[in-house]
Amino acid sequence: MAGCSSASGTASLQGPWAAFHLGCLLLVALVTITYRQRLEGRSPGRASGGMDAVAAGAGEVMPGTDSGCACRYVNTLLKLIPPVLGLQEQLRQAVQSGDMETSHGICRIAVLGAAHCSPHAALALLDQVEHWQSFLALVNMIMFCTGIPGHYPVNETTSSLTLTFWYTLQDDILSFEPDKQAVYQQVYRPVYFQLVDVLLHKAQFPSDEEYGFWSSDEKEQFRIYRVDISDTLMYVYEMLGAELLSSLYDKLGRLLTNTEQPSTWQHTEALLYGFQSIAETIDVNYSDVVPGLIGLIPRISISNVQLADTVMFTIGALSEWLADHPVMINNVLPLVLQALGNPELSISSVSTLKKICRECKYDLPPYAANIVAVSQEVLMKQIHKTSQCMWLMQALGFLLSALQVEEILKNLHSLITPYIQQLEKLADETPNPSNKLAIIHILGLLSNLFTTLDISHHDDDHESTEVKKLPVQQGPNPVVVVLQQVFQLIQKVLSKWLNDAQVVESVCAIFEKSVKTLLDDFAPMVPQLCEMLGQMYSTIPQASAIDLTRQLVHIFAHEPAHFPPIKALFLLVTSVTLTLFQQGPRDHPDIVDSFMQLLAQALKRKPDLFLCSNLDVKAVFQCGVLSLKFPEAPTVKASCGFFTELLPRCGEIAPVGQVVHENGKVLLQAVLEGIGGQASRSLMDHFAEILFALNKHCFSYLSVWIKEAMQQDGFPSARVSPEQKETFSQQILSRERVNKRRVKEMVKEFTLLCRGLHGTEYTADY
Repeated sequence: MAGCSSASGTASLQGPWAAFHLGCLLLVALVTITYRQRLEGRSPGRASGGMDAVAAGAGEVMPGTDSGCACRYVNTLLKLIPPVLGLQEQLRQAVQSGDMETSHGICRIAVLGAAHCSPHAALALLDQVEHWQSFLALVNMIMFCTGIPGHYPVNETTSSLTLTFWYTLQDDILSFEPDKQAVYQQVYRPVYFQLVDVLLHKAQFPSDEEYGFWSSDEKEQFRIYRVDISDTLMYVYEMLGAELLSSLYDKLGRLLTNTEQPSTWQHTEALLYGFQSIAETIDVNYSDVVPGLIGLIPRISISNVQLADTVMFTIGALSEWLADHPVMINNVLPLVLQALGNPELSISSVSTLKKICRECKYDLPPYAANIVAVSQEVLMKQIHKTSQCMWLMQALGFLLSALQVEEILKNLHSLITPYIQQLEKLADETPNPSNKLAIIHILGLLSNLFTTLDISHHDDDHESTEVKKLPVQQGPNPVVVVLQQVFQLIQKVLSKWLNDAQVVESVCAIFEKSVKTLLDDFAPMVPQLCEMLGQMYSTIPQASAIDLTRQLVHIFAHEPAHFPPIKALFLLVTSVTLTLFQQGPRDHPDIVDSFMQLLAQALKRKPDLFLCSNLDVKAVFQCGVLSLKFPEAPTVKASCGFFTELLPRCGEIAPVGQVVHENGKVLLQAVLEGIGGQASRSLMDHFAEILFALNKHCFSYLSVWIKEAMQQDGFPSARVSPEQKETFSQQILSRERVNKRRVKEMVKEFTLLCRGLHGTEYTADY
């Protein structure tokens, strides 16, 4: 390892040349290791060149190989540590002089060296204290790089290089057997507690004055860097557990209660950010420090937007805990409502209120009037952007769902009356772009409110113990009462905006979300909504209108009282869509996709719809075949779903049986074309489903059709021989045809042959 012995001679080199020289130094060392590995009869690695290839080869020798050989390998590998450690002084000098390129290069070397001298390798020499201490020294060197002075990315860019190392080291430690793992955890727990302190220091914002001079790009890079730190802290929790939360809580408590030495807001924010990072992804409901933290939050003096944001996000992360401890809600809810009026806290305050209203809705009735009043005020003042306004309406929907019926009606009328008045005014005015935007905004607000406003007793999200908390509903659903009022106004709006696709889509969204939420309680509105939907779809065909029709079919078509209006709507939508196919459907893949899903839903929920004398089943079938040839995968998938629902109805619905018997060969041809290479390989399971259904319900016809189809030259692909086509046909018709999994395997194998990919490495995992 002569190359390593000259490491100290690089001290005189400066700047990028030093970093380059040091990188070459480690490369030579690793190449030497790999060369010795070859002499010992080992494979040098998976790749043939480059640092990654050498590192990969070096990393393949792990405990579990021949102990003598492993020892020789580790001995060689550990010779890298002294020269790397010898770079520490040069690293400090580079940091002091602001030479980021050199510190960057040395840090890379240290991280790479540590990765190859990990505890797995050092385990072979655990009894040799000097090697163990050398590795710990290398870890400390990386810790120095993690905590390198300065703010990322303005004053330093090195610290981010080390984060992956801490993941890897922890994975190594936790992969040991319990007895060995305990030994390593005892050694490394103090290191990881130190790491937490270092990371939280690095996560601190600079002073307000300094931060004001940062560019928007620098601020964004710093935000991403903090997210990486957050991910690292969440990962570290796996090793340190509840003790980490206790440590953060103790430090925050001392910080907030120390009157003699007032702390900076940055220090407070960083500690809170650490807690939030863990609470967002890990269940802390059973942590004994959360009550104390909730008690500390109101003591935080918020004089800064960044700190206020973190306070809000922390409260949001603890919303599930608040649902289990409702007595503590009043500690933090006033802070959230106060923040709601600050446009700079828009995202954090609104998202936190939404989480609280979702998780704690059954405990919020005492606060409902205040929440609605504050929310209404900020909505009227237009403090928040459109997306946050939508979130706020969703929050109010959750909140109102837990109130008594009278309170729901009272708050609903109070909440939406201003928007109703605006809509009435807009409906009377001459259409123009600004009016259109205002209409779409109001319809969006109502849509988001009805998305979460649910008192239909169909909510499966709450536990059985919470059912008793639901309001006892008497008389018509108040949401439906309000919806009927809104409906009349929407009809007035549509009288002038029926030709506008965006307005129509917004109208559909209100009712689609309402139907999904209210389910059977929506029944009183079915006839009038069917009529309005027919008008909208006849005027301007929209996928959103078909999707809403599908929802109505799914929920109400089986009810005799609602079948007539739904039947009329289904036939109208089908007729208009068939006309669209005659004109050329390629420009409307979304409509075709939605139409195929509607047909499948009708067959599944109410196949009697296909018995209607004025339904052209043959035309519908041909549209389905044409849709199988679309380039858009979702459309093809939906078309396959239609046929897998249609084919089982051959025996029970005479028109379907007749059409399939007369046109089934055309369907089979389209399926084989897709398998032959015209469709994405990701769709093969869906084509196999059609073959399976044909086999099960039309076997005698299929045996004739497939023979005739396969006799065509070059069909379904010029790459398959007549023998291969014959083999596939026999497989499809064999006894294995009743095994859906085997049919899918046959199709996958045949499509590879058709594409010339069978047996290639490219499809090894297919």
